[in-house]
Amino acid sequence: MSMAGNLRKVTSLGGVGGLRKVARLARRRPRVDLSHPARSPLGSSVVNCVTYREGVRTPERGDLVDTVERVRKSREGFVWLGLHEPTDQEFAGIAELFDLHPLAVEDAIEAHQRPKLERYGETLFAVFKTVCYVEHEELTATSEVVNTGEIMVFVGADFVITVRHGRHGSLGPLREELESDPGQLAKGPSAVLHALADHVVDDYLTVTDAVQADIDQVETDVFSETGARTDPGRIYQLKRELLELKRAVVPLSRPLEDLATRPIRAVDPEIQAYFRDVSDHLLRAKEQIAAFDELLNSILQAHLAQVTVAQNEDMRKITAWAAIVAVPTMVCGVYGMNFDHMPELHWRYGYGMVIGVISVACLALYRGFRRSGWL
Repeated sequence: MSMAGNLRKVTSLGGVGGLRKVARLARRRPRVDLSHPARSPLGSSVVNCVTYREGVRTPERGDLVDTVERVRKSREGFVWLGLHEPTDQEFAGIAELFDLHPLAVEDAIEAHQRPKLERYGETLFAVFKTVCYVEHEELTATSEVVNTGEIMVFVGADFVITVRHGRHGSLGPLREELESDPGQLAKGPSAVLHALADHVVDDYLTVTDAVQADIDQVETDVFSETGARTDPGRIYQLKRELLELKRAVVPLSRPLEDLATRPIRAVDPEIQAYFRDVSDHLLRAKEQIAAFDELLNSILQAHLAQVTVAQNEDMRKITAWAAIVAVPTMVCGVYGMNFDHMPELHWRYGYGMVIGVISVACLALYRGFRRSGWL
């Protein structure tokens, strides 16, 4: 019997008693592997629910309530319950069973939280911002580059509850990776918390590497021969997407520092050394983002300078041609006046002479402007 199926009717039944009734209704269901789908095919927010003892996944006997009671009575192992975007009704029975603080429950359901770490009695509540890179053929002024989600984690002495928001960041592969290392998983729920933090921060580094490729492409375009024609909206879009990534990465520094240095009852002391490694990786991601931000500012300034230079060149060309055109305009304007006594007015070759003088003057001006680089 799958414990994921035990929770599919929490909405209608609610509470711990409801969990027991759902379990009895679901006992005839075949086991379904819910590790990878974004949402449970059973129609609830439960993605997976597994018990581990000494780092090894154990088969479930009875319903979720019985399993939790058995784990707590034996003081061996822990339960890992995974949820995806649960509603208030779906989470009510779980919150009651694991005695979760109402404020933490509210944050887990509503989402849109800053990365943080909070302690409510014996339970640790952590929020991680997940990110993924959105593939695109060509970067435009409206391209989505970074997509974000959230993972909320409740960590107790004998349980881990992960609440995921967003369409990416499936924890199925992470669960399988952890199960392949029973020694690490045997250290308890804090090992899962470390694995989640490490997984999230590794995604930060992956996304920053992908964003760097976009920045390199924009930089190449700006400093090309046609750089002045580059759409500045692409640069602004990258800065906006980089800001989204920054909001996910920067606030996580303090929670990871607390996990790595401060004694926390829910965190195994041996795991704290691993959190220091994650904190180092996060620092690298922060430094990359800061460098990208400065680089984009420089690229934008260089682009604006190129546009200014191009405009100045255009103005010089316009000014040079206006000066050339001014010569025939002036001469023709003078001879267009209605005076009887003007130089060479009645001379047979006067017309040709004036045209020749205009042509020579315009040619001299043209060559002068060419030498000075104005044309």
